[in-house]
Parts: sequence; structure tokens; C-alpha cells
Amino acid sequence: MSLVDRHIGFVHALRDAGLPVSLAEGLDAARALQVIDLVERESLREAYAATLVKKPANRPGFDVLFDLWFPPTTSGLRQREDVDLDQAPVPELREHLAGLLMDGTESELRAFARAMVGRFGRQEARPGRQNWFSYSVLRALSPETLMAGILREVLAGQERGGLAEKTARQRVNSGIRRFEEAVSADVRRRIAEDSGIEKIARSAVRPPLDQLDFLRVTKADLARLRREIHPLARRLAARLTIKHRKGRRGRLDFRRTVRASLQSGGVPMDTHFKPPRPHKPELVILCDTSDSVSSFAHFTLLLTYALREQFTKVRAFGFVDTVDEITRFFQPGADVLDAMSRLATEADMVRFGRTNYGHALETFAERYGDAIGPKSSLLILGDARSNYQPPALEVLKSLAGQARHAYWLNPEPRRQWDTGDSIATDYGTVVPMHECRNVAQLTAFIEDIA
Repeated sequence: MSLVDRHIGFVHALRDAGLPVSLAEGLDAARALQVIDLVERESLREAYAATLVKKPANRPGFDVLFDLWFPPTTSGLRQREDVDLDQAPVPELREHLAGLLMDGTESELRAFARAMVGRFGRQEARPGRQNWFSYSVLRALSPETLMAGILREVLAGQERGGLAEKTARQRVNSGIRRFEEAVSADVRRRIAEDSGIEKIARSAVRPPLDQLDFLRVTKADLARLRREIHPLARRLAARLTIKHRKGRRGRLDFRRTVRASLQSGGVPMDTHFKPPRPHKPELVILCDTSDSVSSFAHFTLLLTYALREQFTKVRAFGFVDTVDEITRFFQPGADVLDAMSRLATEADMVRFGRTNYGHALETFAERYGDAIGPKSSLLILGDARSNYQPPALEVLKSLAGQARHAYWLNPEPRRQWDTGDSIATDYGTVVPMHECRNVAQLTAFIEDIA
């Protein structure tokens, strides 16, 4: 494969992984290759990173794909003369690894990882075919169990629990993480050599945080998403406020108008107005909390918590087949994870466990209809799948008519709307429905309503 082909394939792989790489940036990267030493692999990596990576969050995925498209050579491994990496027993290899974790360079650690993958990572899947695995390498060497021996050697009689031990632990833990990453990178490289780079590249990189599908996020992803929520909540509050105030004037300022008219013989040539009172947005959230959208429900509850701090008045309601107000769980100062745990056990949102939008809307209108007023924005969050129950469209139309704005965010791909028990289009004719599967789409929705 020529350098041009490898460059084009690498840029396409970045785009497929969700990294925004424009045509101009791809050309910038190609020009950068003309002014660096292509033999220096790290210079090549940094040239590509400088021209193609825009956000720190995109760098890990970039590095994974770079290692696949521009793999390192396996030469240049420096080792102790008394250690034969191909034949040495495991205890000697573990001792060698312990030394690298404390004093080894990055290139030595990666070279050792490549050698260990070659020795322990290969497993026969079936006759004539082999697979490569990280876990067999890590199981053989068990790097996490080396900590005690390294500390004994480093401290050498010094008092335990002090700064020296803390520093040594941090250094060893950092080395272990780098070794595990190096093993995983070499396993991916070997699989790519056997199966093709494009195939492994599609599964090697998770989408960037802002493009993770809400319906497939993990608990770890939710913890990272918490940092993204508060800026979006502030922007949403600002957008709704701006939309209310745009083009409006305040009341006539009679005193200033009369005073200004003295310059024109008492004729009020210029009128003056008082600044308009800033609109304090009020928000009503109606959130589907059923199991079918459980990951999305967790995200929307995080959003609800953030919005609670941005709006003058927020009332939140959760439902499955009946509805309950959950505002009380998101009072200022409450821990969001504790609030969600309490909500799951204390809120009355389930009768029979099957989502029923129609009954939930009717119950909401009956019990909490006065929550919506001319200053309120209504935000409905759910997949519009109602288990073939009556949709209560007239009730929804009445609720939307009482609100100043009404929006519906649906976490399902648009192509799945109106399939099975989905009645997305029916609801969308009453309340504008927006596909909202990730943070990027939520950001676009916030920009659109401005």
C-alpha cells in the first residue's frame, strides 16, 4: 500500500469513527507530510494530529486508528542480556516487566508488549486459523500483582504510607496502564494484518462522546456526559429566553420622552422606551422512564437536574403508564445519582409496566394540567412507542396549545419512527418532534430553536 493510499484510508477511517475531518484539513495533513521526516513515526503522528484533531476528546480514537494505519516496526528492542524473551520463564519476564514499569522508556515498554503478544497472545481458533487476544498476555504476566514487590525494592526499609510510596504507586499504575494499552494496540495491529485494516478499524474506536447513542450508553459514559449537560442546559435556557424577547420593546418611558421633547420645542420627535423586563423562562418536562429507553431516561434525568438550576421554575414529570411529578427529587443541592435512585423506588409512574402514552397524557392533564401556562415551554422526552394503546392526540393538542412553546425529543433514529407500535408521526403533527440520539443532535436542536 502506497503512502497516498494509506493517507486516504486513514482519513476515511477517522470520518467513519465520527471525527470531523474536512477535505481542506485532509489536504493540510498531506502538505504537512512534505515537511517532516517520515522515518520519525512520532513526528508523523503529531503532524496528523495537529492538522486533523480538533478536540482533546477525539485524540484517543485518533491514536488507535493511527496505530492501525501506521504500525510501528518491531525492531530495536533493548533487553537485559540474561533475558531471552522468546524462551525465558514467566517469572523472569515478570521481573523484566517490573523494571520497565519503574524505569523503562515508552519505546521499550511498547517493544516488550509486542514481544509478549507474539509469545502469549496467539490462540488457535480452528485448524489453520489463529486469533489474537490481550487477556491471555495480561493473564500470563499479571502486571497488577507486581506492585508489592516493586514497592519493597523501591522503599528499601523506608516508612510505608509516605510520599515515596505514593509516588511509586502512581508511577507503577501509570506504567501498567501504558503496558495494557500497548498490548491492546499490538493485538489490534496483528488482527488488522490478518483480517484487513478497514474491518478492525470499524470496531476499534468508539464514537466521540458527543455522538454516543443515548440508548446504548454505559454508566461510565453517563458519568462523562454529566460534564456536557450543564453548558447545554444554560444554552437551552438562553435560547428560550431570546426567542421570547426578540423584537419586543418595553413600555413607553414617558419621563424620558417628555424631557427629550424639550430640545424640539415640546414636540416628541423621539420616543423612549423602558428596557423590557427579562423573561424568566418556565419549563415543564414530561419524560418517558420505561425500560425501553432506560439509558435515554438516565440522560434526560441528568438534563432535568441541570435545567433545574437554569430556569426560574421547572416542573418535571415521569411516566410509564401513569405519571408522577418528580420535581421533588431534583431540588438544588441534591446529589443527582441519589436523586435517580430515590426516583426509581419512590415515584409512582408504573401500574402494569407497559408504556402507555395516551393514559399518561390523560392523567397528566387531569392531575397537573395547571402546570402549563402561557409562559411555559413544554419539553416531552420519549420514543413515542405506546404498545398499540390509544394515543390521546386531542389531550396532547390541548396541552401544547396552553404552552408558549412545545417540543418533543425522540431518541430513536428517524428511520424507525412509525415502525411497530411507534406513533411518532401522529404525535409529531401536534408537537414538533426532533430526532435526539446524542449530544451533537441535542446541541443542534438547541441552536435550531433560536
